[in-house]
Amino acid sequence: MRYLVILLLVLVLAAVGVWVGMSSHARRAGLRSRFGPEYDRAVTETGSIRLAESELQAREQRRAGYEVRALPPESRERYRARWTQIQDAFVDAPDGALRDADGLVTSVLAERGYPTDDQDRLVGDLSVDLAAEHADVLDRFRAAHEIHLRNERREATTEDLRRGLQQYRGLMEDLAGEPAAEA
Repeated sequence: MRYLVILLLVLVLAAVGVWVGMSSHARRAGLRSRFGPEYDRAVTETGSIRLAESELQAREQRRAGYEVRALPPESRERYRARWTQIQDAFVDAPDGALRDADGLVTSVLAERGYPTDDQDRLVGDLSVDLAAEHADVLDRFRAAHEIHLRNERREATTEDLRRGLQQYRGLMEDLAGEPAAEA
């Protein structure tokens, strides 16, 4: 009788172990599918699959609380006109143009419904909408903002500023349209 109880206990523990393993695998596959290359980036940055998955799930929960919306046509036109002014200003004041481009992208994101007070959090929030299908947008955002920060520290060359403005131009084309979740 005692052996039967032990055997049943072992079988139950094995079944629980299999179930936990399968649900963990399904969760991991779901996150990989939803986040694409951002999943691997998170694992690399945290150094841990568990920490990365926890962070990605926290991003999803946080993002679920936002009402991301399309820009009204008049806002899109206003942003496009402002973008043209920024590009024109680059010839005479490249550092100011890049600073203005960063501010314009931030304004677009704020009007669309993203909180913009924390840059790292903003990139995480965007990754929920963009990571799997539009990872290039996230990469452009990171690259452009990094150049903006180097410019603020007076470490960016004119060529860096040109590349940064190109990245921001791509972002404006992507972000001034429909919300990423609907695009």
